[in-house]
Amino acid sequence: MIKPIEIFGWYGTIAIVSAYALVSFSLLEATSLWYQLLNMTGALGIVAVSFSKKNYQPGVLNIIWTVIALVAIAKLFLA
Repeated sequence: MIKPIEIFGWYGTIAIVSAYALVSFSLLEATSLWYQLLNMTGALGIVAVSFSKKNYQPGVLNIIWTVIALVAIAKLFLA
């Protein structure tokens, strides 16, 4: 049986790759809310699964990725 945290981790991978692909093919702009939300939630999924497996390097990287997305989202709403 697949654990919910594993599903969240796979969602994270798919969300980040999808966000990158959508921007790369000009289907989203890097400044769009959807792009930032995909990056933020995707990074959180990878953080959760990484820390649950005590694999801290990708977890820390994705905490930073999440903070960048949160700042970008805040900037969208404050602009």
